[in-house]
Amino acid sequence: MKESAGNLLHLTSVNHVSLVCRCVEKSIEFYQNVLGFSLVRRPRSLDSHGAWLFGHGIGIHLLQSEDPENVPSKKEINPKDNHISFQCESMGRVEKELERMGVKYVHGTVEEGSVHVDQLFFHDPNGFMIEICNCDSFPLVPETMRTNRSRANLLLRSMPPTHPIQRFSP
Repeated sequence: MKESAGNLLHLTSVNHVSLVCRCVEKSIEFYQNVLGFSLVRRPRSLDSHGAWLFGHGIGIHLLQSEDPENVPSKKEINPKDNHISFQCESMGRVEKELERMGVKYVHGTVEEGSVHVDQLFFHDPNGFMIEICNCDSFPLVPETMRTNRSRANLLLRSMPPTHPIQRFSP
């Protein structure tokens, strides 16, 4: 990996998200049946009840709460709450499937110039927020490009046309 002043720890990717659950079994069912994750082997040396799942390039580690009755419950779906987001191929298909499964969700929208991103937010069985979006249409523009237009234009010319930053000109 190329050394970078912005990557002092030499990080390479996100590995997993760990979630404390009221009921690991209900959570496994949700992550498998709603989000398409696969159950993977969890090290036997771990002495707590839990499960590991993997899908879409990320792991979800579920941990059984020692006090399930006191895991905070969230009823209102608030898109500004902590969440994990997944990219999808078809927002229409996702919405139809969520409706078919009886999953309550709310819509969100982000606009930047001519770019329009749709979002659907809903909770897992523990109240953790999930977002499904078509975010790949949203440009990843480094903040320095906003303040230094000539540098931004040089950077854009050096990138292939398929690069996420190149799809949007500053």
